[in-house]
Amino acid sequence: MRVGPQWLYMFMLYFLIFIFGLAIGSFLNVVICRLETNEPILIGRSHCPKCRTILKWYDLIPVFSFIFYKGKCCYCGKKISWQYPVVEIATGLLFLLIFNFQFSIFNLIYYLIITCFLIIIFVYDLKHYLILDKIVFPGIIIAIIFNFLLLSESWQFSILSAFGASLFFLLLVLVSKGKWMGLGDVKFAFLMGLILSWPNILLGLFLSFFSGAIIGIILILFGKKGLKSQIPFGPFLVGATVFIMLYGQYLNTWYYNMLF
Repeated sequence: MRVGPQWLYMFMLYFLIFIFGLAIGSFLNVVICRLETNEPILIGRSHCPKCRTILKWYDLIPVFSFIFYKGKCCYCGKKISWQYPVVEIATGLLFLLIFNFQFSIFNLIYYLIITCFLIIIFVYDLKHYLILDKIVFPGIIIAIIFNFLLLSESWQFSILSAFGASLFFLLLVLVSKGKWMGLGDVKFAFLMGLILSWPNILLGLFLSFFSGAIIGIILILFGKKGLKSQIPFGPFLVGATVFIMLYGQYLNTWYYNMLF
């Protein structure tokens, strides 16, 4: 069976997109790590977080270096977190998924950039129960610029969705006195509204609360969490945002056809 040039071209294109995603994922790991240590993000060479040894370029090959060194630093021998290959692979797969939707070049660049912010928020909140302003606010600025440049007539819906979602979360914070939600969730809800707009924001909120409830119940049943234990909500918000960002239109169409 002969392989046509078109098939080979598409394979190479998708392969390059995945490799590009791995490289970006490696950079996102650096950002996450330096946010944790409060180091400058764009200044200074990468180093081992344990022994602080400066890493060479071949120590930083995404996924491969982790496998080659068996998940350990090649200088001090201490274990390297699984976060690094997981974030790299996840970023590569998400880039492939987004690219496969065949967005316009402007949309594609926007979704790739905003996905990077979402990945950082997901990982950092999962580890530290904290959504950082220095990540959310730049994401909000980028989303606002995108809405003004591209959506023209419907940018108002995105702004209203952002204010509506953040107001809803703010009410939850006030009612629960900060026990259910944090102000970081309120700020992320604003970003979520800008990304999803109306009516997808409703789907995103429903999916985040539903998935959060399911995972929470599972963790309690397996004894991993108690009824009063804290569970970071940011990862559920991020997961719902990415899913509805890509599939919201299809879900709305399916729901409309089912009703009418």
